[in-house]
Amino acid sequence: MTSFGDLLGPNPTLLTGDDEAESDLLNKADPADVAAAHPTASIAWAYLAEAAFAGVDDSTDSASSNQGYVTAYAFARTGYHRGLDQLRRHGWKGFGPVPWSHEPNRGFLRCVGVLARAAQAIGEEDEYLRCLDLLNESDPAAIGHLGID
Repeated sequence: MTSFGDLLGPNPTLLTGDDEAESDLLNKADPADVAAAHPTASIAWAYLAEAAFAGVDDSTDSASSNQGYVTAYAFARTGYHRGLDQLRRHGWKGFGPVPWSHEPNRGFLRCVGVLARAAQAIGEEDEYLRCLDLLNESDPAAIGHLGID
């Protein structure tokens, strides 16, 4: 039985992470430098995407806001695709649990979360809904951890 209660479903996918990139980030290295040195580390892209999204000032003109959302979207999409590559190498077939509780999975899940929020911000509702579906299928608890409505 999987940890998500589906007797017939696949076992949860547990990524191995990138210890060096994670250590660099925890030691306050510039996430852009970490992403450049470790481009396959979703966690570095998650840091960049979250910072870009958090830096958007909605009180400014829409062009400035859109620039920030598009930047966040691009960083998140990069981390998302790098995470998909890792998941596939770990046996994931495009479905099944990717638990939030497993720390190395969080870089990927955080990227999906920012991708959802940035897609919604720029009016790409279909992508927003696809991301929510992916998060729910990966781990229903992830949306709450990511602060997505």
